[in-house]
This record gives sequence, C-alpha cells and structure tokens, in this order.
Amino acid sequence: MPLAAGILIKIEMERRNFLKQGSIAAAGLALLNSVPVIAEAAVAHPYNASNVPTKYVEANGVKFAYRRLGKKAGLPLVCTNYLTGTMDNWDPAVINALAKDREVIIFDNRGVSGSSGETPDTIAAMAKDAGAFVDALGLKKIDLWGFSIGGMVAQQFTLDRPELIRRLILVGTGPRGGEGMQDYSSEVWEMLKKKHDQPDELLLDTFFIPTEESQKAGWAYLKRIRARTAKDPLLTEKVVPAQLAAIFGWGKMYDNKFEYLKEIKQPVFIGHGDHDVILPVVNAFNMKMHIPNAQLVIYPNANHSPQNQEPELFVRHITLFLDSVV
Repeated sequence: MPLAAGILIKIEMERRNFLKQGSIAAAGLALLNSVPVIAEAAVAHPYNASNVPTKYVEANGVKFAYRRLGKKAGLPLVCTNYLTGTMDNWDPAVINALAKDREVIIFDNRGVSGSSGETPDTIAAMAKDAGAFVDALGLKKIDLWGFSIGGMVAQQFTLDRPELIRRLILVGTGPRGGEGMQDYSSEVWEMLKKKHDQPDELLLDTFFIPTEESQKAGWAYLKRIRARTAKDPLLTEKVVPAQLAAIFGWGKMYDNKFEYLKEIKQPVFIGHGDHDVILPVVNAFNMKMHIPNAQLVIYPNANHSPQNQEPELFVRHITLFLDSVV
C-alpha cells in the first residue's frame, strides 16, 4: 500500500478508536468550550443540519445515504463533499443558513460512510454515481455545489449531464491537470502525520491557517459539527486509497488540459482560500480563465475551506449567486 494511503487510513483508524472510547480530551474540551459559536440561522422547517434524519434511496446498484432539509421552493442545492468527508462534516452554520431559502441535499457517494458499495477510483465513476443519485430522487434540475474532490466530481457531473445543472459552485477544488494535483505536497503529508488529541483536529491544519483568528474559527467549526448525535458510519479502509487515486488521476498532466472547461456553459461561482495548502489557489484562477461564465472570490487568510472560516460571508456570496437572474 502506498505511504500516502497508509497515512490517511491510519488517521481514520485513530478516529475510530477515539469514537469507541467515547471520551474527549480535557484540554481540547476546555479550549473548545471557550470558543464562541457562530449562531446557526433559524430555519422555518422542522429539521436542521444537526438533527435532520438520514434517508436512503437505491440507484445504480447503490443504497445512497442522504439528508434533505430546508424550504422546498425553487431548485434544490445538491452538495458533494471532500476527501474522507461525510454528511456530518458539512457546516451547520452554512447548511442551515442556505436552507432558509432553498432545499439543501447532502449525501454520501458510493462506498462512503452510510452508502453501500465500494468507492470508485476515478472522478468519472463518482460523477456517474452522483447523477444516478439525483435521478433516483426524481430531480429534473438542480444547483450543484462541489467542495475539494467534490468539486472535481461536480465538474464532471456538469459535463456529463448539463441539462440537469442550472448553476455550479466550486470551492477549494481544481481543474483536470491542475497545479500541484498529481500528488500532495510534502507539507500536506507532514500535516497528515501529526498526532492530535482528537482525529478531527487534523482539520485545524488542513482547513484553517495557523493564526489565532483562524484557529478560533476552526474550533468553532468543530464544535458545530460535533453537535450532531446521530452520526454517519465510519469510513472503511478502502475509501481513502480510492479517493486519492481519483484525485491524482484527475490531476494528471496532459496537453490542452484546460480546454474542457470551455464546455461548462452554466454560471459558475469559484471560491478559494488564498492560503490553501491542499489545492493551490492558482487552480482557482485557471478555472476562472477558462470557464466562460465564471466569477471568482478569493478569501483572504483562508485555507482549504473558506466556507467554514467565514460561514456568514460565504452564505451571502452563495445566496447572491444563486438568486441572481443574470
């Protein structure tokens, strides 16, 4: 097994062991409780991200786990997540605020957490599964948000099924053959090797920058996602190697690598942190330059997940984008 996959599998196993213990390190808890939590938006429906029940639908040989919440008016926003991410990792401060004005649908793709099957090792196969999931829900038109590897899946989904997608949101992601996407940098692998009191504290390094303000936002994010008690199942050991293979396969270099972006005709919102250590910010500029109808927002002093560092600002940007008539 490659060292890269082994490191992430080890992290997942540490997470399993921690959850089995059912305890929280005292130092981490003290710091966590000292962080003010951004108020989650009030929603005029019975569920929020912390208590919405998980449902299941079968398609393409997969039993997909999903959660559906929000105002059933207009088009739903379907969300695809990051490497190792499950439904539990979507930020309630973002999901609940978006759900005030629209329906939000989050799901685990094939083989991830609560969904059955084995995780594919190509972005193309992941996009096909995502399309099957949307079809199984009977949706004829959606807005689509992809984060990190989810953004790669969202690009391919849009190319495969353009009639389904009205608007596309790409956050912390990159194009085919993007810069620094054939493998993670040595800095990232060093981050992944670090020991943490709790496994999800890895996100303080990969999602946030090492400043007091950013780390404070990171602890607040962890507190928000930990509030849910009905958790997604843990990942199997097969998920990480497959997802890594898909990411690095997507990042493979070849001639005219960005030409495909011109085929994305939908309005596109691109959001990226200026200090993204996972997928360098140059990838956001390359997508903006080649997608015909794209707008770009670079979030200052932000790492891989600007939406979790600046949830209120991000929601304003996305709401403006989705509600625009242009």
